[in-house]
Amino acid sequence: MFSQSSAQAFSPRKKGKTCARGPTFLGFLCLITLGFSTPCPFAPEAARAATADGQSQTIVADNPLAAEAGLDILRAGGTATDAAIAALLVLGLVEPQAAGIGGGAFLLHYDAKHKRVDSYDGQVTAPAGSSGRLFLDKSGAPLSGEAVAVGGRAVGVPGLLRLAQLAHQDHGRLPWSALFAPAIALAERGFRVSARLHRAIAEDSFLLSRPATAGYFYGRGGRAVGSGDRLHNQAYADSLRRIAEGGPTAFYSGAIAQNIVSTVRNDRENPGFMTLYDLESYRAKRRLTLCIPYRIWRICSMPPPSAGGLALLQAMSLLGQFDLASLPPNGPAALRLMTEAERLADADRALFLADPDLVQLPLQRLLDPVYLRQRAALISPDRSLGEVTPGLVSDRFAAMPPQPDTASATPLSVVDQWGNAAALTASLHDPFGARLMVDGFLLDNGLADFAYTPRVDDRPVANRVEGGKRPVSSMVPTMVLDRQGRLLLAIGSSGGAGSIGFVLRTLVARLDWGLALDDAIVPGSGLNVIGRKVDRWIGATDPRRNGAVLAD
Repeated sequence: MFSQSSAQAFSPRKKGKTCARGPTFLGFLCLITLGFSTPCPFAPEAARAATADGQSQTIVADNPLAAEAGLDILRAGGTATDAAIAALLVLGLVEPQAAGIGGGAFLLHYDAKHKRVDSYDGQVTAPAGSSGRLFLDKSGAPLSGEAVAVGGRAVGVPGLLRLAQLAHQDHGRLPWSALFAPAIALAERGFRVSARLHRAIAEDSFLLSRPATAGYFYGRGGRAVGSGDRLHNQAYADSLRRIAEGGPTAFYSGAIAQNIVSTVRNDRENPGFMTLYDLESYRAKRRLTLCIPYRIWRICSMPPPSAGGLALLQAMSLLGQFDLASLPPNGPAALRLMTEAERLADADRALFLADPDLVQLPLQRLLDPVYLRQRAALISPDRSLGEVTPGLVSDRFAAMPPQPDTASATPLSVVDQWGNAAALTASLHDPFGARLMVDGFLLDNGLADFAYTPRVDDRPVANRVEGGKRPVSSMVPTMVLDRQGRLLLAIGSSGGAGSIGFVLRTLVARLDWGLALDDAIVPGSGLNVIGRKVDRWIGATDPRRNGAVLAD
């Protein structure tokens, strides 16, 4: 049975007993995220996360229209995987700055019958003709962020639809074509532009540089489409109809594929190297899920090429050596422990992580309890570690140098009537990806997640560019199970490299301090989460975004 202590950890406190509301909690997150001397940019109001209870099925998504599409699929007898795919196709229309069929994704699936967590890798890949010099200029110096991000150079082969196909084969219930109907209908009849999308368009300085995006996102006189304007996308509806009828093959070959390749290779200012072969040969992959014990629970997350999953599990393992429950929630001592645990995990992440199909990774050693106890012994609650170095696991690689991180993603959490769940995070990398639009959807610039510099001090960087390789990503869909293997939490964040810290702090807030979901995710983190509340589900979404929680 579910123990009393863990049951309390997953039951929300009464509204009169909120331990993490307002400026205190926001200030804490600013300190841990941005550094002790950095002013806090978060709004000072103590906004509560949007929440909803579900008796048997719940979905949390970054846009109400996507959540409605997913709930309709659940009500029609669809599974969590069916609902996640349908919602994501809508997000590609209404939140195009974050994700879409022109990008990649990672998915965790919880099988309630077998109490198993499966991992699906739909990360983008580098075209076969790519090399370590992809992001270097003629002198061998790394290019600027703009020269990398905008245009065809950094476009990776999209993986989202192949991931959807693989997961649907394993866990879908409704016909493939049924999952496309909500997005097709919405694209044809039009949708109201959200204030968030309007701001993203108005603040982007590159959308006007390419004719397709300028024509879609801007009106006469170069005015960004306004909040509340109705936007139609017949080209997207036509593309989805082809894929609904012909399966993902209609995307990875034929007219759509030819248009993708032409757009990437013929970009006037920054052409890329993708070929039809790159698209036709793409495959999504099942991966072995990474899981660790934490107190009385089990935490599971994505394996590489997600760097986020391993970094999260490492940091949580380090924190497991300390009695966080005895510390005041969000107090200085707890803050210090979490900060240092994240720094140690990040040092290992920058050195060791890459595509496991092309680089031999020391994963077993990095999650070895003895190694992690040694790393945890470096942490003190009252003094800083100072300069943090990776563990002495391997000397084969050089650490990946710092480079721009503007990643944007969209997380989904879904639980269906059978108790199965999906935690999916999808991304185009930068907001609006490469700012290249093809047949109604945007292309990613996910190759910018590779190291710009392939070698440092005569040693290769593990995450360097190579043909057919998948770049590491900070996307970190995560699940928590109880002792009986029952799902307790499905969570994801959209904050780029910050996603790891946001998920970590939410896990600590829930598992160690027993805070309610809406208190645990209140900062501007892009968190979408579903947690068990006795025999029901409660969903919550970051209140400062455009998310929605819907439940039956």
